[in-house]
Amino acid sequence: MNAPLLVTGGTGNIGSRVVPLLRGAGRDIRILSRHPRATEPGIQHVAGDTVAGSGLAAALDGVDVVLHLAGGAKGDDIAARNLAAAAREAGVRHLLLISVVGADRMPIGYFRAKAEAERAIAGSGVPWTVLRAAQLHDFVLPVARGMARMPLTPLPGGLRFEPVDGGEVAARLAELALGAPAGLVADLAGPEVLDVAQLVATFTEATGARQRRGVPIRLPGAVGRAYRAGDNLAGEGADRGTRTWRSFLMERENRAVSA
Repeated sequence: MNAPLLVTGGTGNIGSRVVPLLRGAGRDIRILSRHPRATEPGIQHVAGDTVAGSGLAAALDGVDVVLHLAGGAKGDDIAARNLAAAAREAGVRHLLLISVVGADRMPIGYFRAKAEAERAIAGSGVPWTVLRAAQLHDFVLPVARGMARMPLTPLPGGLRFEPVDGGEVAARLAELALGAPAGLVADLAGPEVLDVAQLVATFTEATGARQRRGVPIRLPGAVGRAYRAGDNLAGEGADRGTRTWRSFLMERENRAVSA
C-alpha cells in the first residue's frame, strides 16, 4: 500500500483523464468531491468542498501529494487558500495546481482568481508546482459551435486562442505529480495560434455546418487591449502539444459517424 495521492476535481474533464494515468503508475488515488461516488479498487472517493473548506483534514490524512484540478466560474482563489492551509497542516510534501495561461496578465475575473490561487499555493509553505495550460479543445468547441450557428459570425479583432488537447494536459499533470516539486513550470499550449475566423471556419469544414458571413467587431476597454496584445497566449519557452484543432474535430466527427 502506498500513500494515496489526493485529486480534487478527479471526476472532471481533466481529472478523469489524469486519474487512470496515476493508477497506471501504481499510485493509490483519493478523489475529493462534494458528491463522492462509490469507492473502487485503488480509488477512494471522499466527501469535501474546497470552497467551503469542509472535509479537507480527513481527505488529506496520510496524503503526500495533492493534485488540485477542481475549478469553477467563481471561488478558485478561496478554494486554493483553503486547500493550501489544510495541506500545510497535514504535512503534504507536494502541492500541484493547474492554472491558465495568462493568469498574471489578463484583466478578467476568472484569470485574476487563478492568479490568486497560484499565489496561495506558492505561499503555502508546502513544496509546490503550478502548470498553466491553454484552453482545452473541449472548452473551445461550444464557443465555435455557438458562433457558427449565428446568422452572422462575430469576429472580434485580435482574439486568438491556442487550443490544447486534454489528453496531453493530463499526461503532463501526471508526470508532474509523480515528480519532484518544480515551482512554476513552462506553459502548455496547443501547436497553433488561431483567431476566431480560423476556429469557426475549421469547425464548419469538419462538421459540414453552413458557413456564415463574418462581421468584424472590436473588443473594447482593457480586456480588448489585453487580447489584442496576446496577453492570453503562451510566450517563448512554452511547451506545445501536437494535436491540432482540426484533428480534434475530425476525430470527433469520425467517432460520431461510427457510433
